[in-house]
Amino acid sequence: SYADAAVVQQEVGRRLLERFDLMRLAPVRIVDAGCGPGTHTAALAARFPSATVVAVDHAPSMVRRAAPPAASAPGNSWLGRLLGRSDDPAKPQGIDGVVADMRSMPLARESCDVVWSNFAMQFVDDLPALFEEWSRVLKVGGVVMFTAPGPDTLIELRRAINLAGDDAARRVRQFTDLHDIGDMLVHAGFADPVMDMEVITLEYAGADALWRDLRAMGVTNALAARPRGLMTPRRLGAVAAALDAGRRDGGPIRISVEVVYGHAWRVAAKKTAEGHSIVRIDDIRRGPRAG
Repeated sequence: SYADAAVVQQEVGRRLLERFDLMRLAPVRIVDAGCGPGTHTAALAARFPSATVVAVDHAPSMVRRAAPPAASAPGNSWLGRLLGRSDDPAKPQGIDGVVADMRSMPLARESCDVVWSNFAMQFVDDLPALFEEWSRVLKVGGVVMFTAPGPDTLIELRRAINLAGDDAARRVRQFTDLHDIGDMLVHAGFADPVMDMEVITLEYAGADALWRDLRAMGVTNALAARPRGLMTPRRLGAVAAALDAGRRDGGPIRISVEVVYGHAWRVAAKKTAEGHSIVRIDDIRRGPRAG
C-alpha cells in the first residue's frame, strides 16, 4: 500500500529529478538508494539511457517492484543492451536490483557516478555511517542528490499529542536539520553541500484519514524509548480533538511536511581513516605553484 499513499514522496522525487536539468552529467552507474517500490527508478533510467541504475532497498518486495525480473534477464544485461537485444521491450532496461542495507551496499569502492535518494534517509538511524558509505561507493567528482523530511514535518501532530497529555517526543520521531546534514556530508568527504527546503501542506478531512495514510506507508513508531503499549481510545480521541481544534474556519486538518533537498560532490580524501595525511603523486610531480 506504500506506493498509493506516498503522494508527497512521489511529488518530491519528481522535483528532485528536475534538478538534473541544471547539471551536466553523463553517469555510467547510478544508485537509487532506498528505492522503495521504484517510484522514480525507471525515470532515472529513462533520463540517463546509457547508465545502469542500481535499485537498493532492504525490502525484497520493494526491489522486485523497482527492478522487475525481466529487467535483469540475460537479454537485458549490459551485453544484451550492447547488442541491441531485449527479452521484453516493455520492461525497463539498465536497472539492477540489490537487496541490501544502504549503510553497507555490495558495491565496489568508487564504482558509481551518482547516488540518488528520495525520502529514504529517515529510515536510517546512523546518518554519518550512511554518508560514509555513499562516499565510499562514489567516484571522485561524483554527486549525491537526496531529499529527506526536516524537523517541522508532522509538527501539527506533535502539538496535538502534547495537548492530549502525551509526550510527542516518544511518539513521533524528530527529523534531522538541514544544517546538521550538511556538516555530516562535509565530514564524510563531500564538498560544499547545497541545501534548501520547502514546506508542503497536506489536507485531511479528518484524523482517521491521516491515520490511514500513516498506516498505509508503514510509518510506525520505532523509537527505542517509545511506549510499548497501544494508545488508548480515549487518548487517541483527545489527539484527534486537538487536531480538529487547529482547523481554520471549519476547513480541513492541515499537516506540514518540511522537505529538505540537498546535493554535494565527492572530493578526494585528504586523510586516511587513521588520520594520516594523504599526499598524491600528481601533486608532488607538479610541485609548488608560483605565487
